[in-house]
Amino acid sequence: MFNASVYRERRQVLRRQMGSGLLLFPGNGESPMNYPANTYPFRQDSSFLYYFGVDKPGFVGLIDVDEDCDYLYGNDFDIDDIIWMGPQPSVRELADVVGINSTGDNSQLAERLAAAVNAGRRIHFLSPYRMEEQVRIAEWLGLDVAAVNRHASRAMIRAVVTQRSTKSEAEIREIEKALEISSRIYETVMDLARPGVNEGEVAGALLGVVGRANSHISFPTILSVHGETLHNHFHGNEMREDDLLVVDSGAESPEHYASDITRTFPVGGRFTPVQRQVYEIVLRAQEAAIQAMRPGTRFLDCHMMAAREIATGLKEIGLMKGDVDEAVQAGAHALFFPHGLGHMMGLDVHDMENLGENLVGYDETISRSRQFGLSALRMARELFPGFVVTVEPGIYFIPALIDQWRREGAHSDFIDYDALETFRDFGGIRIEDDVLVTAEGHRVLGPKIPKTVADIESGMKG
Repeated sequence: MFNASVYRERRQVLRRQMGSGLLLFPGNGESPMNYPANTYPFRQDSSFLYYFGVDKPGFVGLIDVDEDCDYLYGNDFDIDDIIWMGPQPSVRELADVVGINSTGDNSQLAERLAAAVNAGRRIHFLSPYRMEEQVRIAEWLGLDVAAVNRHASRAMIRAVVTQRSTKSEAEIREIEKALEISSRIYETVMDLARPGVNEGEVAGALLGVVGRANSHISFPTILSVHGETLHNHFHGNEMREDDLLVVDSGAESPEHYASDITRTFPVGGRFTPVQRQVYEIVLRAQEAAIQAMRPGTRFLDCHMMAAREIATGLKEIGLMKGDVDEAVQAGAHALFFPHGLGHMMGLDVHDMENLGENLVGYDETISRSRQFGLSALRMARELFPGFVVTVEPGIYFIPALIDQWRREGAHSDFIDYDALETFRDFGGIRIEDDVLVTAEGHRVLGPKIPKTVADIESGMKG
């Protein structure tokens, strides 16, 4: 945990932003796999962690803005719990660690909320993403379960998004701890990406790196020689000479801050000439987008810069044609780059997207496009110091999408479909780093993880 003063200050900032009312923060409970005592690994709700810090199931935080008082609710463990789980801190002890004076058990929470409802007090809560939380909130506040999300507080969501978007120096240090683990992950991947090795061996070794660091993955690992599938979680292919292995993975720091890094490796250690050409296009697009990041710049503009670099490079190798700016404006490049440039990152790998993707990545000055590819851009708004954003352009050759566009005659003024035929089995390439927006510009976080052709080929030889 951070120092108690960190949590007190976070709650005080939120209290000032909200002005009045009760702010309800249900923590997560255990989630059974197949019967109640066999649970998935526990992961605390990130907003509860941010304000209340307790990384255990079964707790609820409450901020009474009008009384200027914070509460931690939960049930103390009994002897049966201790037999199975070992000695556990009391609710009072946990409250002291996070700077809270007032505690109660879960029955007292229910009574307090019922009294607040009867008194007509405003109770604010964030959009619950687990059904069990929707049920609990419905019971506490006398709401219909199906209507709970409609009653989520827009004011509280906006206040939390505003506060959590700007990362403190302590939070940046946590992200960089996670990136240290990512660095070791990719050292391991480069050692193992060899012809004849099964993807599962690499995926398993990756999990071993995370486990040895006493950490957890920040999202299910994407690792495949079929990188044309953007989120490919199948790890059953045997790698062959001249395959490209796309690995998109992340770990968590001790305080659950995420890393999210993608690299693309040539199985066997060397890119073919054509692979090198396409890889260099993606790398130029990524570096151009990163260099454009600074306060006051819209991330949408960074995305469009990457798209132009991709279209320019594909025109140079004969896969696109015509005017590059017109092609990008029309969305022709999205055949090869059908996703957004990146997303916010912090306690969640897609930070706060449970609160509403548009509320995190867009604002009143910019709305989401409906154009294919551009509509998938999660983050478009103006950048501010303290934002941490992933930058992950890619080029993919997706046979089903190529066939559909060709059949429809889509963007035939800008795409050479005949030339594309030789790329149908190419796969995909994605390169991703985590970037902090600073007052002066930007900083790529974490240790240097090989991404130039020369560094990757040199590292894989080693």
